[in-house]
Amino acid sequence: MTDANQMRTWGRKVIDIEMQALDNLYQYVDSPEFAEACEMIYRCSGKIIVMGMGKSGHIGNKISATLASTGTPAFFVHPGEASHGDLGVISHNDIVLAISNSGESHEILTLMPVIKRQGIPVISMTGNPESTMAKLAQLHLCIKVPEEACPLGLAPTSSTTATLVMGDAIAIALLQAKGFTKDDFALSHPGGALGRKLLLKVENVMHKDQDIPLVHHDICITDALYEISKKGLGMTAVVDADNKLVGIFTDGDLRRVIDADVNLRTTRIADVMTRNCITVKANILAAEALKVMDDRSINGLIVVDADNRPVGALNMLDMVNAGVM
Repeated sequence: MTDANQMRTWGRKVIDIEMQALDNLYQYVDSPEFAEACEMIYRCSGKIIVMGMGKSGHIGNKISATLASTGTPAFFVHPGEASHGDLGVISHNDIVLAISNSGESHEILTLMPVIKRQGIPVISMTGNPESTMAKLAQLHLCIKVPEEACPLGLAPTSSTTATLVMGDAIAIALLQAKGFTKDDFALSHPGGALGRKLLLKVENVMHKDQDIPLVHHDICITDALYEISKKGLGMTAVVDADNKLVGIFTDGDLRRVIDADVNLRTTRIADVMTRNCITVKANILAAEALKVMDDRSINGLIVVDADNRPVGALNMLDMVNAGVM
């Protein structure tokens, strides 16, 4: 039977050790080599080829993915496979980012003569500035940590965390330098929830044409309720004789009307609607419209054109169905 308190103590110790490793990383980011590495990658006209064996390979895979998704073309090449043909993907315009905590990864060192013969620059990322990889590279980034979180000193823990954070530091520094925007990010993330949040606009989500709940301001509440029920959005836009928006009537408004004992058959919708209602334009991001609803604590929106005429309507359920929230 394990001791829960002891487990928590061990877990906290790991976090403390890895936080110390990250704190130690500041000195390497502040070094001239970090800025030089970023400059080399920024000027690269080809790709960043990331290499690493074992746990360093797993971290390298993530670093290459982060670089690629933030505007720096990159991909991971397994050093073992590179020795058997994959090295052919590397061109003279590329840069190799070689990762090894010891700096003595045999699989990567085997490739060094071929890479250097082709004149391809190498940036090494190791925990040992005196290692073979560090000395063979054009530029070395140190990721040395005071200690591993593993009490045996065997399982890569603090060192892999430091490597990952150094990779993130490079990627985000480059993102900033390139002026990489949300729109740029969206182009490389078209799928999944992230893509939907970054690419979907209100016009892609809203109900249009005959599906817009809409009534004229001079009809009675009962007729407006029929429109709300028919369109199923829990609200209706209210327009004047020129079809310009003058208000909105929602389920919440109906509750207030009932509480006030208003005659639903004789009272005009214009007398009980909410005037100066919140609206959005069709060309804004659906995520922006969602924020408007969240900030104003409302469940639906009328979409209007430049002349304040309704061109669409949407509610929270539409956002859920579109995967925006």
